[in-house]
Amino acid sequence: MIGVGMTPFVKIGSQEWTYPEMAGAAVRDALADAQVAYADVQRAAAGYVFQPSAAGQRVLYDIGLTGLPVVNVTNNCATGSTALMLAREWVAAGVADVALALGFEQMTKAAMAGPADGSRPAVTTVDRHQQVMRERYEPGAAPLTTQFFGNAAIEHAKRYGTTAEQLAAVAVKNHEHSTRNPLAQFQQPYSLEQVLADKPVHGPLTRSQCSPMSDGAAAAVVASERFVRAHGLAAQAVEIVAQQLVTDDRSAFAGHSMIDVVGAPMSRVAAQRALAEAGWTISDVDVIELHDCFSINELITYEALGLCGEGESGDLVETGATTYGGQWVVNPSGGLISKGHPLGATGLAQAAELSWQLRGDAGKRQVPGARHALAHNLGLGGACVVTLYAGPA
Repeated sequence: MIGVGMTPFVKIGSQEWTYPEMAGAAVRDALADAQVAYADVQRAAAGYVFQPSAAGQRVLYDIGLTGLPVVNVTNNCATGSTALMLAREWVAAGVADVALALGFEQMTKAAMAGPADGSRPAVTTVDRHQQVMRERYEPGAAPLTTQFFGNAAIEHAKRYGTTAEQLAAVAVKNHEHSTRNPLAQFQQPYSLEQVLADKPVHGPLTRSQCSPMSDGAAAAVVASERFVRAHGLAAQAVEIVAQQLVTDDRSAFAGHSMIDVVGAPMSRVAAQRALAEAGWTISDVDVIELHDCFSINELITYEALGLCGEGESGDLVETGATTYGGQWVVNPSGGLISKGHPLGATGLAQAAELSWQLRGDAGKRQVPGARHALAHNLGLGGACVVTLYAGPA
């Protein structure tokens, strides 16, 4: 990965930009960072969830009309990392020396809320997930995804004794991290008391423990080792050491557990496979960007990645092990909770943040001595991508 770019993540509708303008800005920044021209790019993967078919072409037509193949990708909230994986596979297969991955989203309240009359189609991408939830929980008024994760938080508390304060500690940490990130949607700290007293959403989750709807874009340029050597780019090249994409298997539903429904088995398998592919353990990792769409998912993911044992994640966050001065710095960007979550862009924003960290370019949020990084990007319905990176040699 030789270049990355990212726009600020902002409240939906707060910027007067079209999605081609927004995504085009991220692409141009990634190309400039990579020190390559658009004409050098041989293939492109464009990720988004809510834009129209062939939106990737519409973005890239404004960059240049080179005729390169463009593949549009959608994998729910894991869309950005899926686009990156496709670009990496093209390069690894030798069909391209330079490939572009971009992700973008202009979200709307209507798109997230569904039909105005509240009706739902009989078949959806998460109907099996919803079936498990209906067996154990009464329907709530919150958006469906919030109910999934709110009920997972209730289950985690009943099973392991996880407290509201431990859930809130995740949000406190990530909001504090975002005060160092000029690209984050939120850049103000929250105290534990403020998080706990915030507007209730579902179960123990309050508003400041939930990722917002956001607009934004991010992009990455992936190149072969041959191209890197030929163009003298080794000093900025971040190696994608391992990458694994996993989807739901029977374990997501067989145990009738909301923790499993929201992706814990996928995350566990993807992490185990990626670490085995790299020959690493989780202790080799310095900095992590993980999919904290809700505070409970950060705790669930600690356990799935192996940062701690099952049920120990609440204690882990309270010890400070996942912030500056701890064993890992998790979500130095502010994470989805505070940086924002424009669905198609999220995985590539993680890639951008970790590239800056490994190159020593992260400014006030720089993790000292960061050499190895992990990204975890999750989409219900379902997909999980875990990517391992190593800094420039």
